[in-house]
Amino acid sequence: MAEVNLLKVVKRYEEVEAVRGIDLDIADHEFVVLVGPSGCGKSTTLRMIAGLEDISDGEIRIGGDVVNDVPPKDRDIAMVFQNYALYPHMTVAENMSFGLRLKRYPKPEIKARVEEAARILDITELLDRKPKQLSGGQRQRVAMGRAIVRHPKVFLFDEPLSNLDAKLRVQMRTEIKKVHQKVRTTTVYVTHDQVEAMTLADRVVVMNQGRIEQVGSPNELYHKPATRFVASFIGSPAMNFIPCELEESDGRLRVRLTSELSLPVPDSRRARYQSLKSNGRLLLGLRPEHITEMRPHLGPDMVPFEAHIEVTEPMGMETLVYFAINGTQVCGRVNPNAGARENSSMQLAADLGQMHLIDDETGRVI
Repeated sequence: MAEVNLLKVVKRYEEVEAVRGIDLDIADHEFVVLVGPSGCGKSTTLRMIAGLEDISDGEIRIGGDVVNDVPPKDRDIAMVFQNYALYPHMTVAENMSFGLRLKRYPKPEIKARVEEAARILDITELLDRKPKQLSGGQRQRVAMGRAIVRHPKVFLFDEPLSNLDAKLRVQMRTEIKKVHQKVRTTTVYVTHDQVEAMTLADRVVVMNQGRIEQVGSPNELYHKPATRFVASFIGSPAMNFIPCELEESDGRLRVRLTSELSLPVPDSRRARYQSLKSNGRLLLGLRPEHITEMRPHLGPDMVPFEAHIEVTEPMGMETLVYFAINGTQVCGRVNPNAGARENSSMQLAADLGQMHLIDDETGRVI
């Protein structure tokens, strides 16, 4: 078993708390991604799991064993870094087998493990090449192969794709996912790229200022964010946040955005929001993909409204439109043939079945 457990883990640098008492349970064979902005504590957390950073307080377990004082080499983990850290004078096969040779594994076993990893990573024909003869993507595969041959309890990835160009990053994301499907090793992966997190993870851990904001599957974080931070960090372009008030009119609960514009709350949300009418400042959260062009047949929770389009961004398969509601910039996604033009009015529709109400003071999604 190779579950990883973090219990009230803290990391202090003198007076600064980089990680603030986090709890996290990672199941055997699970692929968990730590994501968040720079300085949120995700890489520090990964390095504490690896043993490259001492923990200030709390407990880390790997496979049920407490490893607080266990050196990195004895934790049975393998780490893939942002830079490939390959030995330039060694061939691919020699780089991949280096750790096994240090531990004096039998030569036939080393050869078998290297060939197996090369087959999984599709780099068999590269085994006799030196790193300088490889592309960036190929070098990253070799670095992964060096980890795979060790058959560790846990793989740790520290932003492994950040040195690659955009096209290669997409390709390598797919490769990493394929490798995990073949080699079902517990994996902890750190990135600042929410697209990487959403596409790779079984579960995503969103971190902010040394704390865990929310843990869940990619779909849970997208559809049911717990805080404004998670709602804004997951999804691109980010969720719109529009100041609003709740009011009751003609027997219906409505979201008042301006003196002229109010939108009806779906019946499915009425019970949840009914008690908020007299509460403090609220924000309406609505993702750009839930603001579209007006269509002949709208769904039951789609509400039409008119907007003055200020900016358009043609993206090929879609067009992003930007407009203002009471001074707040709002982004929508429309069909490229919908006729969106800058400095002109357009009929749009909001899917309020996907709305979120957020307490502006606490940042909690209601």
